[in-house]
Amino acid sequence: MTDKHTRQAIALSYDGEQAPTLSAKGDDALAEAILALAREHEVPIYENAELVQLLARLELGEQIPEALYLTIAEIIAFAWQLRGKVPAGFSDEPDAPRDITPSTALLPVDQQR
Repeated sequence: MTDKHTRQAIALSYDGEQAPTLSAKGDDALAEAILALAREHEVPIYENAELVQLLARLELGEQIPEALYLTIAEIIAFAWQLRGKVPAGFSDEPDAPRDITPSTALLPVDQQR
């Protein structure tokens, strides 16, 4: 029995229109090549072995499963933030104050007339 750990890497492509797709995956030497290419092109690298194992089950070109949308969205948002990017139409400025005064007052049942 051996304790050798296989190094895995995946790459996702995201066009901002559809769900991210698996664009590369590999083990050991291929994983190292994927990571080297990402570093060369200054692509942020997120390390999570469990997530990689889940995504490595996909076929190349396959969209991520809906169950992982929130997880992947958070990673993409973080990567964009690292690079100083924001989605089109996004504003980091706080919204203008809104009047949140209720139009009718809600009172406990024993105080309503």
